[in-house]
Amino acid sequence: MKLLAFGKIAEIIGKQEIEIENFPNTDILVGYLQQQYPALKDLKFSIAIDKKQVNGNVSITTGAEVALLPPFSGG
Repeated sequence: MKLLAFGKIAEIIGKQEIEIENFPNTDILVGYLQQQYPALKDLKFSIAIDKKQVNGNVSITTGAEVALLPPFSGG
C-alpha cells in the first residue's frame, strides 16, 4: 500500500511517501507505525483512506492509498 505523510509526520518518517505492506485495518497500521517511529506516539493525526478521512478503526482494502494528516489549523 502507498502511505503518504504530511507535515510533522513526514519529518518523523523521513519521507512524504513510502510503500509498506498491506494492513487489514487502521488500528493495526497505527500500531505498526508507532512501533517503527516511536515519536508518532506523542503526535495526534488523522487518517485518510483513498482521499476520504476516516474515524475509528476502519478496514483497509489491499492497495489502498493511506494518508497521515497532522492537525489542521486556521479557519
